[in-house]
Amino acid sequence: MQLLNTLYVTLPEAYLHLDNDTLRVEIGRETRLRVPLHHLTGVVTFGHVNLSAPLMHRLAEEAITLTLLDTHGRFKARLEGAQTGNILLRQAQHARAADPTFALSTARACVAGKLKNCRQVLLRGAREAKDESDRQALERGAADLAASLRALPTTENLDALRGTEGEAARQYFACLNHLIRADQRPHFRFEGRTRRPPRDPVNALLSFLYTLITHDCRAACEAAGLDPQLGFLHVVRPGRPALALDLVEEFRPFADRLVLSLINRKQVTPQDFKTYEGGAVLLEGDARRNVSVAYQERKQEAMSHPLFEQTIALGLLPLVQARLMARAIRQETAGYLPFTFR
Repeated sequence: MQLLNTLYVTLPEAYLHLDNDTLRVEIGRETRLRVPLHHLTGVVTFGHVNLSAPLMHRLAEEAITLTLLDTHGRFKARLEGAQTGNILLRQAQHARAADPTFALSTARACVAGKLKNCRQVLLRGAREAKDESDRQALERGAADLAASLRALPTTENLDALRGTEGEAARQYFACLNHLIRADQRPHFRFEGRTRRPPRDPVNALLSFLYTLITHDCRAACEAAGLDPQLGFLHVVRPGRPALALDLVEEFRPFADRLVLSLINRKQVTPQDFKTYEGGAVLLEGDARRNVSVAYQERKQEAMSHPLFEQTIALGLLPLVQARLMARAIRQETAGYLPFTFR
């Protein structure tokens, strides 16, 4: 099975160029890495990374997406080849997006997947909690998410659904601090989600990993022949990969779990972050590479999919879900089934 292999280049002043059918990474004329192009589906660069024109042309020809992020992981640009995919599928996608019933049903499924997975994060934390007050707070949070899940079928339109999802997300993030080890809380206290810019180290990690997941989900949409710009839950805006963001929702709890592991295992430290004028807190230097490596390693882990009788690598799940979305759009299934874990 093909894994969504992505090369993340975080080394400053790295030079990427084409060497026959291989991508070569050099630092000061010293070769650091060679990767055969047929092993790649995407390349993501951070900050001041140089690329040769022949390499960019070849990446476009091979349908290997190149994503440029700034030093702090914010999206800057994306290079991709000629538009591919089944035009009939894209026509069906536009038709389904214009169908209020289908759009609402699909958006509900995306939100349900997210809330179920968030709830599992809290329940797992409650089972492992050593402090009684933490356990009770996490159990209350899980109960609140269960109530939000019960309310989803009664939402009558997308605005109401987004309101329910937003309130559930607020309740979930209010519990996240209880999942951080007590000895780490003075350094990684989390009081709620902040973004654009993140205001504390936990939010900086969340934003960074959400960016990586969005890249994978967008690539998965394109691989399935879907238009990543046209979604159901997220409002369509120029330059916004709305469908990719719809898929991202069910995978956000995976990023949350990785953030918690990195903090609780002391794989990141307060020194890995820098506070900028205006209050922005961002992941710095080698820490970006370490977190990227941890993310790639997590993608190798096997998960049990509710539809299949076999385990699937986490890195493959966005592609599987994009194909399930395509089947729902073609009306080959009763609707979209999000991935949920136990």
